[in-house]
Amino acid sequence: MQDIPTQIIQAAQAGDMEAFRDIYKSSSGLVYSIAYRMTADRDLAYDVAQEVFVKVFRNLKAFEFRSAFKTWLYRIAVNTAINALRRKPRELFLEEIMENPESDPRVSVVDNGKFDQQDAKAKLDILLQQLNPDQRSCIILREIQGLNYKEIAQALKININTVRSRLARARQGLMNAARNAPRAGDGKNAF
Repeated sequence: MQDIPTQIIQAAQAGDMEAFRDIYKSSSGLVYSIAYRMTADRDLAYDVAQEVFVKVFRNLKAFEFRSAFKTWLYRIAVNTAINALRRKPRELFLEEIMENPESDPRVSVVDNGKFDQQDAKAKLDILLQQLNPDQRSCIILREIQGLNYKEIAQALKININTVRSRLARARQGLMNAARNAPRAGDGKNAF
């Protein structure tokens, strides 16, 4: 996401719909990406992204430029995704994929047992779903979106030490999940 000029944000705060459209165009991909990484559900991610922009529209006047706009937007996107996950009934999605990965259209095993880039991304999405939402949000903001610890703390409104501990637990959880995942050729379904 490119930095949005302050004058565009201020114009949107003053009610300029064209300026708000510029904000939407500049940041909708980022918001959807965060929502999808958090939910692993395209439809839910789309709903979350729409909800994020409704919240941004309603609360834009309250944005005081004490943090970067991008940080403020991250916070709204992550919190909205977490709330959507809490509202969503817990599904057996992950168990089903672990038992039968071919049932998930995002995952397809190549004949030689290797994954192409799209498959690797799908595998990462599946592994991310094994983390709790707080850990998942930290790992996404750090490893995928490239925020530093201070930016993550600001975006999530948590202490920087909390960021560190959540990232450590998330990384350990990802390593454990990857280690325990079935492998091609071991008699189990590989994903």
